[in-house]
Amino acid sequence: MASIFTRIIAGELPARFVWRDERSVAFLTRNPLAPGHTLVVPIRELDHWIDLPPDLAAHLWSVAQRVGRAQQAAFSPVKVGVLVVGEEVPHAHVHLVPFHHLHQLDLANAEADPDPAALDDAAERLRAALRTDGHAEVAG
Repeated sequence: MASIFTRIIAGELPARFVWRDERSVAFLTRNPLAPGHTLVVPIRELDHWIDLPPDLAAHLWSVAQRVGRAQQAAFSPVKVGVLVVGEEVPHAHVHLVPFHHLHQLDLANAEADPDPAALDDAAERLRAALRTDGHAEVAG
């Protein structure tokens, strides 16, 4: 059975994509820890990050850096935190969280019912920052 991320990537479920290339996508999470909280996901469905082929893992980290720089520009956080947990969805993914306070990196603090307009705004801010950095992979 396809993971929820595979279904999102295939367009079966909606998402606010900010990046798409031949090997990966990045989209805003439905339950953010902070404005701009983004997931970087390989298109290939692999459950655990340790099972990623080295070249795919390197590619995901490269995308994560590019999206992280855009988050830094768009939201001016203290830092962009990285979480690799994978318990909630059996499809490897990297959480990128622009944060101002360390407690924002606690998954227990995820927003259950975020404002769709705020999510749309965050996605567009990220896309604009990625475009400013010259990335043709901007999605959306």
